Amino acid sequence: MDDVEVRELRYFRAVADELNFSRAATRLGIAQPPLSRAIRQLERRIGVQLFVRDTRQVALTPAGHALLAETSRVFDAVSAAVHRTRRAGRSTPSVVVTAKAGVATELLRRIVRGYAELPGAEQVEVVVSGYGEQAAMLRDGRADLAFIGSPAEYAGFDTEPLYSEPRVAALPAGHELASRATLSCRDLVGLPMPQWPDATPAERVYWAGRDYDLPTHGPEIRDSSQLLENVALGQTVGLIPSSLAEHNPRPDIAYRPVLDASPYTTVIAWPAGSTAPWIARFVQIASSQLVTTVIDGPSSP
Repeated sequence: MDDVEVRELRYFRAVADELNFSRAATRLGIAQPPLSRAIRQLERRIGVQLFVRDTRQVALTPAGHALLAETSRVFDAVSAAVHRTRRAGRSTPSVVVTAKAGVATELLRRIVRGYAELPGAEQVEVVVSGYGEQAAMLRDGRADLAFIGSPAEYAGFDTEPLYSEPRVAALPAGHELASRATLSCRDLVGLPMPQWPDATPAERVYWAGRDYDLPTHGPEIRDSSQLLENVALGQTVGLIPSSLAEHNPRPDIAYRPVLDASPYTTVIAWPAGSTAPWIARFVQIASSQLVTTVIDGPSSP
């Protein structure tokens, strides 16, 4: 088999996403005939048919579905190599650490300060990212280390747990469950819950109360501030880290412990198998700076 070019995989991905050669060609900024030839050449290189084509539609074959699943990892690996090579080639090399807004802010500051005090430490750039973006940034090389909170998929990463905390229910102040001192996950079944964009089934189960039936549909939420406003308005309830509740006391929201809810855990993650000595030093600083009883700064889902 001849070597497959990244360009050919990019063409394949466009056709697989669009399932239409004309739209894929427009998306790629090329004419349709060269695109069709490139796909046929890719099929010859690999030795399998990737698409079923007829006059009405284009569909992926089983082999096409398999290649589609692999291309994301290929593109991430190429992107990671480019991003990290560029950073290494700067006159002042830097380490990029990403975390979502509000994630143990003071702890992160202490870690960065502690790392900066090490002899020969590289400059640290902290990138504040949105819900669910940390793992993607680590995979495609936009970040070298990431603070990732539950729930998460750690495939391709090495991780070090930093801390865990219980979760509580955020309820409108007048809600009938607010009169109770403690709750269970089953009490939340059937109530509207926040819908996080592009959440996986496992993530939806986690935010609803692990191992219980999913609740009825609630509003789409993109950050913790939006979540709390929707709770206060009576449009949803939330199952949130206890620190988020502690740092956001409000007369229009009642927070109640959910005794059987799985905890909210934050880990520091980096590419699996990395031998970079500065990653080991940064992780060591993160572990040494950890405060097990009090986490300064709010944590958000």
